[in-house]
Amino acid sequence: MAVGVGRLVAGEWVREKLYRLISPLTAPASRAFPRAAACSAPFCTDAEAALSSRVKIFDRDLKRKQRDRAAWVMGGRNDFVDSVAENLLDRLQDCKNTFSTALCLGGSSEAIRRLIRGRGGIEKLIMMDMSFDMIKYLKDTEQNNAENNFETLYVVGDEEFLPIKENSLELVVSCLGLHWTNDLPGAMIQCRLALKPDGLFLAAILGGETLKELRMACTIAQLEREGGISPRMSPLAQVCLALELIEHLRSMAETNALLQRSKILKRETALATAAVYDSMFAAEDGKVPATFQVIYMTGWKEHPSQQKAKARGSATISFEDIQKHFGSSENNKILEG
Repeated sequence: MAVGVGRLVAGEWVREKLYRLISPLTAPASRAFPRAAACSAPFCTDAEAALSSRVKIFDRDLKRKQRDRAAWVMGGRNDFVDSVAENLLDRLQDCKNTFSTALCLGGSSEAIRRLIRGRGGIEKLIMMDMSFDMIKYLKDTEQNNAENNFETLYVVGDEEFLPIKENSLELVVSCLGLHWTNDLPGAMIQCRLALKPDGLFLAAILGGETLKELRMACTIAQLEREGGISPRMSPLAQVCLALELIEHLRSMAETNALLQRSKILKRETALATAAVYDSMFAAEDGKVPATFQVIYMTGWKEHPSQQKAKARGSATISFEDIQKHFGSSENNKILEG
């Protein structure tokens, strides 16, 4: 799998069989699941037992509630989310393949559906989210995307327990959602299992530099007011409603969901955070900067038609020969010209 910050670099698929979670069922996509189906018996048996023995960092039930709330307040478009979705979907134009059946996983799925505009030759799009209310919102606003000429199906399900049959999809897209999973490699492996050979995986997640200004301000304020900081603070730490930034984060369902989070934020600490943020980072025009680091990922499921690396030792020219040919200053000037 290729991974990059704003670009693609070389890589490969994560460990193939490490957290193999087999789900022989295909989600009944003709209707939205009831809320409980996302964690009911068919999908949370052996997989749930395997995950329970692993360290859990994020509170998935809280994240579902945050996505419920985001569905209630979702209104206008978000320029940042649209920019990430466009960058992700642009990758479909870099290949000649068509993808008849695609799965859109949580995150900013509304932006993906709205901006896809026929890219990838998609005939059926399955939209899956852990939030019943988000799925309802997507279904209720389907008429706003009448220009899309593909069938759209809706499923309530969790990325950590993917309710999709193996080898059933040509494309999996996740825009700003997978960074809240407790087992990111396991979630990616499940996506790989769901893909047909030569299927494509596309994802965008928030990186560790996200909201570094907010974290610094919150840390300083907590040290000053409370003599310590909340353990294991999320990169998306929640601070003060006085900052418009927080409203944007809430509308994106991107506020803190750590299990070991501090559940109470004192009023004086929130006000101090806002003051520190303003004094350290505010521009002369009063605008407040916020850093978002986006990591883009792409991966193809192996297929005999794909290019393969040559066998080790089969090269017919050495790097030393290349250096001799292009190493002189005269040749470098020719290349630069």
